[in-house]
Amino acid sequence: MAKAGGYEGVGQLLRAWRGRRRLTQLELALDAEVSARHLSFVETGRSKPGREMLLRVAEKLQIPFRERNQLLLAAGHAPEYPERSFEDPELAPVRESLDRILAAHEPYPAVVFDRAWNLVAVNAPMGELAATVEIDPALLEPPINLLRTGLHPRGFAPLIVNLAEWRGHFLQRLAQQIAISGDDDLRSLMDEVAAYPVPEGENGVAGEVGSGEILGPVRLRAPTGGEWSFFGMFAGFDTPFEVTTSELAIELLFPADRATAEALGKGAP
Repeated sequence: MAKAGGYEGVGQLLRAWRGRRRLTQLELALDAEVSARHLSFVETGRSKPGREMLLRVAEKLQIPFRERNQLLLAAGHAPEYPERSFEDPELAPVRESLDRILAAHEPYPAVVFDRAWNLVAVNAPMGELAATVEIDPALLEPPINLLRTGLHPRGFAPLIVNLAEWRGHFLQRLAQQIAISGDDDLRSLMDEVAAYPVPEGENGVAGEVGSGEILGPVRLRAPTGGEWSFFGMFAGFDTPFEVTTSELAIELLFPADRATAEALGKGAP
């Protein structure tokens, strides 16, 4: 909240977001169609920003909905975007849409998760696939974190043949999320995942995919022997109307070869 007649809190937040986006005060002022002088006064705590001005600047800075609400609260304004539980009746159309997507994607695996990579929903093939590996019960305590469970050596990791390159891929995705959101919890999760051991010598990769390399399909040890191979498609809501919906994502896995498609088409595992 505002301090001693000034508005240092919102100013510090706004300055931090502008820094993440690598914009000067003048560039942001021009983009948001506000006075550069007024923006400067807001950042130094000398002026209280109006609600509409903050929302316009937040839009230009592409600040996530959750953090836009925090920005408004710091300036003494009410939040703009409601935040509901996923089970809230208002989100029934969202749940129904996700259920249709998950069911329609069968017999291939699919999963829904939130911004923190916590599990929201899975379809039957994904659940059956997870059941083929013995997972430490501690990793399955709610909320189940997909990156922790998927990449931990006592989780799903033993099932992944090319673990090192895919661990690197997800670390890069986490880094991109952190750059967008500035989320300290995600930064802690990235540090944790980066510390997990991975097999040495996987295509010369020790845990990261180089900028000039092409990420191949994720290869899993099939429960009946051999390997299954998948590529993924990532999607979110294009027009979210509240915080929870804006942070949901869905990952759809597709067979990358005929053997995998045939195995899953016959009801495996």
